[in-house]
Amino acid sequence: MSDLDFYAHVATRCDVLGAGIGSGLAAWEAMVGPDYIDDGGDGLVRRDYGLVELSFSDADGLLSCFGIGVQVHRLVHGPCVPPPLEREYGEFAPRARFEELRSVILSVGCTVEPDDLSGDIHRYRVPESDARLLVIADPDPHGNGDHDVDDPEIHQPGDVWALSISPAWWRPR
Repeated sequence: MSDLDFYAHVATRCDVLGAGIGSGLAAWEAMVGPDYIDDGGDGLVRRDYGLVELSFSDADGLLSCFGIGVQVHRLVHGPCVPPPLEREYGEFAPRARFEELRSVILSVGCTVEPDDLSGDIHRYRVPESDARLLVIADPDPHGNGDHDVDDPEIHQPGDVWALSISPAWWRPR
């Protein structure tokens, strides 16, 4: 399996190694490991595993996950993949191309459709899971002119920035 298989799995199945929306802190630790940073207060906890970032709420009395983010953009800055993910999926590339991820998602029978193409980050939706894919459209949104389009070590247009899973964040308002 590959890093693209991991991203496609998250985008289509909305879980990481079996833990997903509604799973508690202990379930996530059992699946993804003990190497994380928790930041929280007022009934909310953000758990940061590097590549994977989770949001928990105690709205139902127990802390349960209500949001999963896969922060692909962090990989260009160095290793941040939890060991259980590396064991399952192998080495993760520093960047992921949207068209390659889209192809893997289509190959498992799901679709990808535009959700919001108006900014420097374009948002796409996987209707079958309601996952969102955030894709870099403009790597130099402030027009500084210091972006080297030929440098493979930095973000480029068409790179996946992140994946976002959260029924609470994306439901109609």
